[in-house]
Amino acid sequence: MTDSPLPNMDALAASMRTVLDTCVWSQTRTHASLVTYLIEESYELIDAVEADDRDVMLEELGDVLLQVVFHAEIANRTPAERFSLDDIARAANEKMIRRHPHVFGEETALTVDDVWRVWSAAKAAEKSTRTSALDGIPQSMPALALAEKVLTRAERAGLVAPAGRSVQQFTDEAELGKLLLDISADAREQGLDAERALRTALRELQDGIRERERDDRDD
Repeated sequence: MTDSPLPNMDALAASMRTVLDTCVWSQTRTHASLVTYLIEESYELIDAVEADDRDVMLEELGDVLLQVVFHAEIANRTPAERFSLDDIARAANEKMIRRHPHVFGEETALTVDDVWRVWSAAKAAEKSTRTSALDGIPQSMPALALAEKVLTRAERAGLVAPAGRSVQQFTDEAELGKLLLDISADAREQGLDAERALRTALRELQDGIRERERDDRDD
């Protein structure tokens, strides 16, 4: 028998199986109940990346990986799911190969724009059953990140104009950050929830985009 090429990964998976066999708290966990921990660990990883702290990044990547292993073992023990860590890795590898035909196939992409074009075409072929440019956008994203995602998708589909309508101009991210902080502070002073307000505006924008898409299909 040959040694595993990833002995520490195998050890982590084995440890997780032992935990789920013996720890009563872990045995009560579900995919849904683990979501809050995945979000927290992801934010901690982002902090480590932004701080450019190698040691903390290593730790936080491990914590995110631990969440993946935890979900995999829960699924492996759930009759209706029955997928493993290896199944997850296989699916991820297959997806990476499909999305990079310029690397693993016969497509050619010599520029970043070419890569984006090829990648987008490969993704579109996979998601051919989608009926909207907005399909697949996770609505639980923080409002600003969600706004970026919605606007980017809509602009690429030609559904909204790329030009902004800001009444205040800014030249860099420092100025933009100050503006966003001022808006948040003003909203707080007036008893308004900036996060909820942006989410409401985004729902209205997405509803309008989907309605326009339906109208275009009906024409």
